[in-house]
Amino acid sequence: MVRYDHGKQSIIAVEPHMLIVVADDLPKSALELLRAEGWTIDSKSGRSPEELSRDLAEADALVVRSATKVTAEIIAAGTKLRAIARAGTGVDNVNVPAATARKIVVMNAPGANSISVAELAMAQLLALSRKLPAADASMKAGKWDKKSFMGEEIRGKVLGLAGFGRIGQAVARRAQAFGMTVITHDPFISASVAAECGVELVSLDDLCARADYLSLHLPATPETKHTFNAARFAKCKKGLKIINTARGELIDEPALVDAITSGQKIGRAHV
Repeated sequence: MVRYDHGKQSIIAVEPHMLIVVADDLPKSALELLRAEGWTIDSKSGRSPEELSRDLAEADALVVRSATKVTAEIIAAGTKLRAIARAGTGVDNVNVPAATARKIVVMNAPGANSISVAELAMAQLLALSRKLPAADASMKAGKWDKKSFMGEEIRGKVLGLAGFGRIGQAVARRAQAFGMTVITHDPFISASVAAECGVELVSLDDLCARADYLSLHLPATPETKHTFNAARFAKCKKGLKIINTARGELIDEPALVDAITSGQKIGRAHV
């Protein structure tokens, strides 16, 4: 597990004999692993903030996924809390500064879903290239308009990756297997690391100008919010197809709608 302390990371050990509140759905196998350590597990999803605050009164640790928002108020209610674990990649639904102020360890599970997300991104890329969502809707409407949904090969097309961490690199390997040229922008990755993966490191403007497909793999931070806005879309290659398997906040959606309706973009896939 990884501890987040004002952006620093370190490995920590979790002590035995704890009461752990699990606020979101986890597989039974995961709960069994926790119980096997001798810990007491209170597992219930869908709690209101008031219920969760009450249930945390005696808890040593809290485990969440994406549904539960761990606010400063909830953290304050857990007077005995020593650890907050996010069973997923990011920690954007946890108020990390409030936890740090209380000396509460915040952990995540980096890499746990990297392959799943990479495969989903490729599935969406292929669906866009072959116009599968529109073709499916047309057929369900009782139409057979084959010529309108001809699609295109992705072989030889340029895939731009905004973010080149674990997931971005996994997407790159899969796209290269399809014969795509992959370029990336990531301020925290060196050109040598990108080159080792057979990927060119470029500026964000260059990425948008060259990419036929753009896949987003950035964290949600104040700095990345609405990275893809009207000004950014104006710099993008016409007909760009966008896949967002990261965070919705990366895209200014009204600006995206304007770009689509104006003909600047062809499509998007967004989860």
